[in-house]
Amino acid sequence: MVTSVTSTTDTSAASAAMKKSIGMNKDDFLKLFIEQLKNQDPLKPTDASQMLSQLSQLTQVEQAYNTNTNLTNLLAAQNSTNTMTSVSFIGKTVKANGNSASFDGASPTSLQFNLSVPTDSASVAITDAAGRAVRTVTLGTQAAGDGSLTWDGRNSSGDLLPAGAYNFTVTGTTAAGASIAATTYTAGRIDGVALVNGNPSLTIGAASVLLADVISIKGV
Repeated sequence: MVTSVTSTTDTSAASAAMKKSIGMNKDDFLKLFIEQLKNQDPLKPTDASQMLSQLSQLTQVEQAYNTNTNLTNLLAAQNSTNTMTSVSFIGKTVKANGNSASFDGASPTSLQFNLSVPTDSASVAITDAAGRAVRTVTLGTQAAGDGSLTWDGRNSSGDLLPAGAYNFTVTGTTAAGASIAATTYTAGRIDGVALVNGNPSLTIGAASVLLADVISIKGV
């Protein structure tokens, strides 16, 4: 019963959209078709094959509108499913592609990254939400693979920064002197879900990541 009502509603919506777009839907054409048959000149009858061809073309257009409406409904249902899936992540720790880190104003936060090759040295540049540099930390020799820096939330002068979302980049220098940019991650405990342009976004304090960017999840 529900499926039937939804189908009828979708067809009506498509028909209305079609009429708004081209000024006529299939029902309007049928009425016009019948009136033409009623009032045609008996000596010069209307070419029925031509009118049927026009009706067929109009039907194909309406079917295209129906298809677009159904696709829109499918996408809406998918977004709803993704949102419900996102809610189940609350309280879990995730690792996602990104370069944001949330600082709560007191507790140190972990800045995670991955280097594709070993480096003789590396540096982590931290900026605030406005893009202003707040601190650069120099690291020693780094092995290839995952690495991290525990940042205490202080700037280059040693002052404690306010709570908020900060960005960071990591670069390294190989033994041959080549500069390497590390892959950075946004990681932490999920405490909420928000919709960004219809897409679910997981919040980690002041930072956030899209569901599509999550690469690993750990339980509580």
